[in-house]
Amino acid sequence: MEIKRFIVGQLATNCYLLLGRSELAIIDPGGGLEKLVAAVKETNKRLKYIINTHYHGDHTARAGGLKKNCGGEILIHEAEKNFLQFDADKYIRDGDKIKINQTILSAIHTPGHTTGSICLLGDKVIFTGDTLFRDGRGRTDLPSGSESAMQESLAKLARIIKPGMTVYPGHGEIFEAQ
Repeated sequence: MEIKRFIVGQLATNCYLLLGRSELAIIDPGGGLEKLVAAVKETNKRLKYIINTHYHGDHTARAGGLKKNCGGEILIHEAEKNFLQFDADKYIRDGDKIKINQTILSAIHTPGHTTGSICLLGDKVIFTGDTLFRDGRGRTDLPSGSESAMQESLAKLARIIKPGMTVYPGHGEIFEAQ
């Protein structure tokens, strides 16, 4: 699978296009609707999923516009339901599998930044949203955040992330786990 990064919105959110053979998914479309629509159409692939790692607007603001312009199902963790400003098509849970052609991503529930924060684990890659960054981790002082839940989630990720894996965070630089 090919992965393309777009930096979108006022908070410089990392938005990722995951390109399979005939399908694609977008993770965290928080801005740049016109740019993202053009990128999707340029691929000549079917947008299957619009995946949100958590409910904050800098990660979700263009989910509805993408669906309207390109199709696809909007996915987010079920614990985010009461915080949404849009309608999701499917609420995902810990362990759910998301398939884009031959690529399978596993949803990992990582509460802390928000109650329904998720990471997406693939083969030698992980998309961490605002749970884990190269030089830190997400805030816990916003609505539905929890410091104790964040500590548990970071410990969970420490058991999952192996040296050599590529980490795709919600903000900042992509990095290789050590």
